Amino acid sequence: MRERDVPQEGNAALGGRRKAVYALAEDGKLRIVPSRGWETEEIVTRQAVEDLERRAEAARIRALAGEASPLEYHMYRARMDVALLSQTTGLWGWRVRRHFRPRVFERLRLRLRERYAEALGISLEALGKVE
Repeated sequence: MRERDVPQEGNAALGGRRKAVYALAEDGKLRIVPSRGWETEEIVTRQAVEDLERRAEAARIRALAGEASPLEYHMYRARMDVALLSQTTGLWGWRVRRHFRPRVFERLRLRLRERYAEALGISLEALGKVE
């Protein structure tokens, strides 16, 4: 994208702030250009957030029914997926998914629970509960 073509339509998700976008300047070099975003980006972001909210609600219902651990709910509530939580905690994805099972989650070591709580930005106490 050329520097002059960087969208400035505005994106409500940015809350009036700008973000940096790389664009090609007239001299052929890449430059960082401030952008207010564009409508298409806002629509896609809103759809992704709504999907994560639906997943969080479904995980909450499963956790309250004892079919899933609170970890899955908190992951979606923090707008994460298995891949991102895996990267953030340094755990393999299959281990994160395994910890979604209530019996496995209940037996997690304190240090591992602390890792999850830190990655999700919640307290250790909140990690074990579902709202």
